[in-house]
Amino acid sequence: MKKVKSIILGCSLVAVALVPMFASAHGAVTPQAVDTKTLPPVGSEWREQNPYRGQKEAIKIGTSAYAENCARCHGLQAQSGGIAPDLRLLDRDCMDLKADAKKQACYKDTDKYFLESIRHGKVRNGAVYMPPFENILNQEAMWSIKAYLETLRAVK
Repeated sequence: MKKVKSIILGCSLVAVALVPMFASAHGAVTPQAVDTKTLPPVGSEWREQNPYRGQKEAIKIGTSAYAENCARCHGLQAQSGGIAPDLRLLDRDCMDLKADAKKQACYKDTDKYFLESIRHGKVRNGAVYMPPFENILNQEAMWSIKAYLETLRAVK
C-alpha cells in the first residue's frame, strides 16, 4: 500500500509540474500565413459576403488554415473545448429561417460579424480574447476559413 501511495504522489507531482507548461503553450503560438494562390482573388475592397461559399478549393484551403490558426482555441473541426466559441454554431440562427430572403440576409450579417471578428480580434476590458488577424491573413484566407466552417454547421 505504501508503494501505491508513493506512485500516486509521484504522478501527482509530475502532473502539477506540467500544468504551467501546457497552460502557457496556448498563448505562445505564432499565427501562420496561408497560401491562397489557387483561389480567385477577391480584390482589395473588403467583401461583406463570403465569395467562396461552397467552393471546393476554398474549403480545402480553409480546412488547413483553420487547423493552423484557429483550432488551438476553437477546437478541432470547430468543436470548442471551452476556450473559445464553438464555430459550428456561428450560423445557427439562420438555419431555421423559412423565407429565403431572410435566410440570405442572416448569412450576410453572420459573414460581416465573422470578418469583423477575424480582422480585428476580440478585446474586452483590455484583455485580448482573440488576436487580430488582419495583418497576418489576407481576405482570401479569411473567407476560405469561413467556407470551411460552413461545411461544419451544427444542426439544432
